[in-house]
Amino acid sequence: MVDHTRRRPTRGVGDERPDRGPDRQTDCRPIGVFDSGVGGLTVMRALIDLLPDESFVYFGDTARTPYGPKPADDVLKFSIEISELLCEHGVKLLVNACNTSTAVALDPLRDRLDVDIVGVIEPGIRAARRATSSGRVGVIGTVGTIGSRAYERVAELIAPELELVSAACPGFVEFVEAGDLESFQVHVLAQRLLAPVIAGAVDTLILGCTHYPLLARTISDVMGPDVVLVSSADETAFAVRALLDESRAAASRGAAATHTFLTSGDTERFAELGVRFLGPEATTVQGWQW
Repeated sequence: MVDHTRRRPTRGVGDERPDRGPDRQTDCRPIGVFDSGVGGLTVMRALIDLLPDESFVYFGDTARTPYGPKPADDVLKFSIEISELLCEHGVKLLVNACNTSTAVALDPLRDRLDVDIVGVIEPGIRAARRATSSGRVGVIGTVGTIGSRAYERVAELIAPELELVSAACPGFVEFVEAGDLESFQVHVLAQRLLAPVIAGAVDTLILGCTHYPLLARTISDVMGPDVVLVSSADETAFAVRALLDESRAAASRGAAATHTFLTSGDTERFAELGVRFLGPEATTVQGWQW
């Protein structure tokens, strides 16, 4: 099983947090987080661990998952609908925890909405740049994410020294949403889908879908012990913290944080997987119908 033990993400020396003295402004409004399903709970876990005073509203669009095979126009439409719904909950910041949505909708959402939005692609590239020693980095994601070449575009801007080898992994999201993380069928699928990045002799692999960290053990078994798996979850949490500090919008220390979970699909199934993948925070789930 993947280790989902609650922990604070750690970084190197120099990651001091700006002081939050009594004169510092605070903002008790929640942070909105959304994904096509339960995969974004990997980002949610990192956010809660790093920012225990913050409240969150999470939306998992499980009725319409997976996003990867869907047309870009549909993904954009879904992303706008969810973002506007979260804004109705009075969020102070949005985290787009879906790689496919980040690839398609991040810029349009930033143009459309009045709140800051953090995606998961740039944080993933930054984490991989720190992890690699050869500069050869694999990227796996949904058909939509890989087809968009969003990782390549971001790498060209912030880490042009990296050589990316990309592969789409259709089917992974469906296994995670079904709660099947380590079966023989998942392992066989992983062997087939990961063959291009294995052949590319990468030393680092970006899990370019927030569902994929939940398959980390299977993926690591197939890739081998010399390949570092990189999830954008922790790096995304650090980006959110930095943005809150910059905008002086962080909650006060000791604030009574609340976590609200919404899903467009089966609430009982979401709660079951939520407790398994995230923890006890996800026990209460509200349904939503479009």
